[in-house]
Amino acid sequence: MLRPEFWQRRLSSDAARLRAEEIQTLNAKSLGSDPFLNNLDQFPSDVSGDRVIDMINQVSRPASSPRYRVDGSLFTERDYAQLDAAVQRSAVPEQVKVRWGVVVERASMRSYPTDTRVLKNAGDMDLDRFQETGVFPGQRLAILHESADGEWWFAVNYHYAAWLPKRAVAIGERGAIDRWHRQSPRLTVTGAQVRTNYNPVDPRTSEVVLDMGVSLPLLSAADVGHNVNGQNPHASYIVALPVRDAQGALAFEPTLIGRAQDVTPGLLEYRPSLVLQQAFKFLGERYGWGHDYNGRDCTGFVGEVYKSFGILMPRNSGQQGKSDFAPTKRFGPEDHAARAEAIAALRVGDLIYIPGHVMMYIGQVDGEPYVIHDVTGLSYYQTDESMYRGTLSGVSITPLSPMRLSEEKSYIDGIYAIKTII
Repeated sequence: MLRPEFWQRRLSSDAARLRAEEIQTLNAKSLGSDPFLNNLDQFPSDVSGDRVIDMINQVSRPASSPRYRVDGSLFTERDYAQLDAAVQRSAVPEQVKVRWGVVVERASMRSYPTDTRVLKNAGDMDLDRFQETGVFPGQRLAILHESADGEWWFAVNYHYAAWLPKRAVAIGERGAIDRWHRQSPRLTVTGAQVRTNYNPVDPRTSEVVLDMGVSLPLLSAADVGHNVNGQNPHASYIVALPVRDAQGALAFEPTLIGRAQDVTPGLLEYRPSLVLQQAFKFLGERYGWGHDYNGRDCTGFVGEVYKSFGILMPRNSGQQGKSDFAPTKRFGPEDHAARAEAIAALRVGDLIYIPGHVMMYIGQVDGEPYVIHDVTGLSYYQTDESMYRGTLSGVSITPLSPMRLSEEKSYIDGIYAIKTII
């Protein structure tokens, strides 16, 4: 069960579900109507200061319950006051002229402009509550504000708005960024992570980490010649990689990615066997809340898998569950029969939503539905009817039916939405 081939052999059909042009249409519809996605192609050149402050307030706000530092000490009102000073809302003008940038290295988007880790429970080291999400090389950003110390941007990407360090961003002209973003053909990262080739000439392009779903324009030897930083590119792909100069300005540098790396020209064909293939590439990866720990969480996991087919979706599980980015079956607490019927009709790759979590269906064994998900813990009743509570903290395969939200409620009881991306 821990190999994708086990589940691929059980497929009754492996027909393609959406063609490339249909995925483009799907994304265009989502970006145009989904309240949890941001269409950067249509993003205004100027934004009112009130709107920017409202966006900041969505993430930069004190928690309603106590928070703790890593050393166990309480995060105080004074600590929050210092963070509010760093946010400097008073410096937001009445009308904000949008700046544009591109992410040049994997980094974190944060609730506040700080690297300080803040925990909900003292000792619960894995969930940094100031961690919002991750950003990856090549993502476009609409930049709206900067921190008081000048080290952080408040920015918007295609599905989030939060703070990220300036060192991870290169500032450029919107038209040039958009042309680069639309440039074709492109290379897609299909491995969990790959690295660009080592470059002794320019460290900005050397061994850069690229996560699944990152897409970069392809260049040819005719474009750049047969010597790229001292290496012949005949056994590598050449991509236009965004880089940052010493002043923070954007440039695009020819960069090599070896053909043995897990990448593909264009996008993967969206069909069930490849959904399984992509999902299993993360199997065993450590859980990382909000893309912490150089990993990902439950929604980061499913989002990266589907990005390798070019499919975009909202960031958080609640947003995904509420969204209409894909055909959705929804259930109320008492919809037991409808829920059971939907589980019996699941397709490989379907996304199953319970409060605060999402799972991907991979198939049945002896009538039991199984899922792959990036999950922290597991609870289930043992044969002696005692409750087992343990830790997974990674991308794992589990049966669906035994899993418990609590002693009184199963995962199945908690399912409120199932999505089939067709």
